[in-house]
Amino acid sequence: MQIPAGPAEPLESLDNQRTVGISPLISPALLRQEHPMDTAVAKTVAAGRAATADILNGTGERLLVVVGPCSVHDPEAAVDYAIRLAEKAETLRDRLHVIMRVYFEKPRTTLGWKGLINDPALDGSYAVNQGLRMARKLLLDISRLGLPVGCEFLDPITPQFIADTVSWGSIGARTAASQVHRQLCSALSMPVGIKNSTEGDVQVAVDAARAAAASHVFPGINTDGLAALITTSGNPDCHVILRGHTGGPNYDAETVRDTLARLAKSGLPERVIIDASHGNSGKDHVRQAEVVREVAGRIGDGERGIVGVMLESFLEAGRQDLVLGKASELTYGQSITDACLDWASTADLLDELAAAVANR
Repeated sequence: MQIPAGPAEPLESLDNQRTVGISPLISPALLRQEHPMDTAVAKTVAAGRAATADILNGTGERLLVVVGPCSVHDPEAAVDYAIRLAEKAETLRDRLHVIMRVYFEKPRTTLGWKGLINDPALDGSYAVNQGLRMARKLLLDISRLGLPVGCEFLDPITPQFIADTVSWGSIGARTAASQVHRQLCSALSMPVGIKNSTEGDVQVAVDAARAAAASHVFPGINTDGLAALITTSGNPDCHVILRGHTGGPNYDAETVRDTLARLAKSGLPERVIIDASHGNSGKDHVRQAEVVREVAGRIGDGERGIVGVMLESFLEAGRQDLVLGKASELTYGQSITDACLDWASTADLLDELAAAVANR
């Protein structure tokens, strides 16, 4: 059968029928050249990763604590917070390994501000190149304080721009089941925590950690921004984060034991991190303190499966609504996404966690 020839005149393009614009994106290599990593930052990142891996593998006696704003919207306030946290972390360094939560991508169930990288001016202008520059500079500035940083990875391209500065990564509840993100985890050079689903499925996080530990081949970009095939060796330092769910908390001892059993059945190390926010606090920032105190008591009594704790914390307590284009009217140091604990309360909770480690 002869295949008929195509029309002499080209038809209307079948591509980009719902795309209203395509703009140039800075390459990771150029961004790294504009904001290079110095020796001091490299030492902070390497030491942060090594200490985290030691804790996860049971060779470190400290507790991992990931603490900071729900998401960064004001780099100046983030540095202000980081200075205080770095000083506090230094005084507790024998008992706690503190990593500052510096999240730039905000996953959304429906709609809303999607983070500093996506919309750095907080006005809907979506100046992503500017956002990438601000994000990398902030990570370098915080790391120069000697404080390692942690980031959530949402977009699979973003890590090429900032991952070299990150000591700990996370995958959120909405993307734990994503094959794309499991492959990404297998390539990342730092330990990565993976959360249970928003509905409370812990097995999805266990399966993700197992998948991420294996090697993968997948399409991505290289540091020049060119399409490339990425071949990975697998990430042995992925772990489960219990963050609660829509039905309530899941940081209780029974759920922890069940999670450890699931990990053992899958041939994975038995270790979990408790996220004191989200479903575990019923999205009430004040109740994070109750979660931390209960977990601290169990750690002090010798419960070994819990290797870390996460907290959402900023300079001021609570949260505020963002009106696009009116960033100047925001309260300094207060979250525009999830509500956070204030700094004074956070410092007290860090002391209590350090005391629990000493008791253990």
